[in-house]
Amino acid sequence: MVRQLIEAADDHVRAHLPTRDSLLRMLRMWESGQRRPRDPYPKLLAKVFGLSEAELFGAPHPVGMTPLEPSSTVDLTLYPPHQGPVAPELVMYFLEQLPGHYQADMWLGPRHLIPTVATQARLITELAQAADAPVRRGLLGAGVAYAALLGWLYQDAGDVDQSGRWRTLALDMAHRSQDPQLISYALTNKAMLAIDLREGHTVVDYAEAAMADERKLCPKVRILALVHQAHGHSMLPVKNKDMVDRLLDRAAGLVDQVDDEHPWGNACRRTLGYIDVQRATTYVRLGAYREAVALWDRILGGAPESARRDNGVFWARQAGALAAIPEPERAVQIASATAAIVEGTGSARLRQELRAIPQRATAWAGTAYGRELGEIIAQFA
Repeated sequence: MVRQLIEAADDHVRAHLPTRDSLLRMLRMWESGQRRPRDPYPKLLAKVFGLSEAELFGAPHPVGMTPLEPSSTVDLTLYPPHQGPVAPELVMYFLEQLPGHYQADMWLGPRHLIPTVATQARLITELAQAADAPVRRGLLGAGVAYAALLGWLYQDAGDVDQSGRWRTLALDMAHRSQDPQLISYALTNKAMLAIDLREGHTVVDYAEAAMADERKLCPKVRILALVHQAHGHSMLPVKNKDMVDRLLDRAAGLVDQVDDEHPWGNACRRTLGYIDVQRATTYVRLGAYREAVALWDRILGGAPESARRDNGVFWARQAGALAAIPEPERAVQIASATAAIVEGTGSARLRQELRAIPQRATAWAGTAYGRELGEIIAQFA
């Protein structure tokens, strides 16, 4: 089909078509309904199939159909506003899709997943406006999970403003749902964004607020709040490693108690060695590089290959710790292998982790290994 589209174009149009790989991705999005073909593609498709555009695509959209709010990453899509009651089964429909989105995120990264999740999140918001309680409360709960996931995807893509908007929407819907688990979860998501903004005190404030009703919280939500408290304390001017360890030890003691059925916030079950990952990350910030390397070696020795993007982030952090010890050869080897993952996932977080490695390699920057590391990182400047 891609070949036929190219052949159907005249010389002028053909000169402005994107690459075959880009056309293939566009074709997949048209087939799945994620996007509608735009000029010149409707004409090219009609020519390939030997039909008129009206025969192939139907009549123009009728008056009264409402456009989705446009964004930088989601195409303008037309759909009819929801009419009538909202079926309660829709709540489970949306929740059951979340685990698949989380899995896709680990492999694909944000740029391929944002359009799909954003479309569903906006539909949930529309349905919640039309639904009666308790269906509305259920939809708001699903909306919190989708908005939090979008906040994460945009954060991973490097769009802090969009991330902040979705995380704020998640907190708003959590309060409307009146579910203390969701309110706490949304607060830890606000803390997660503050970590990337390097606002340690803000991280601590959100994480402590998330624990305000600790007795009402399930173990998983308490783990998230404790982990973010630990991250926040590792970022403060006064480096209190004992405090960080105590918070992470408390979280570690809760992992085996996680038994809820919530489809969101399952990193502690999904990520192998979850608490060790958090501890190693905080140790790098605290300057405990050898302890961090020992943890990374243990964690990454058994990491599943399916978690490509997350593994890349962990490898970059491992390389940063090795650069500080220093172990230049290993640091360069790992940085080189990790760099190849960036293009496939579009993860700005991974780029950021790679760019941070030279800051810990100043002692050997003038060596051959230092120059090689500089060449690897230069492509992400």
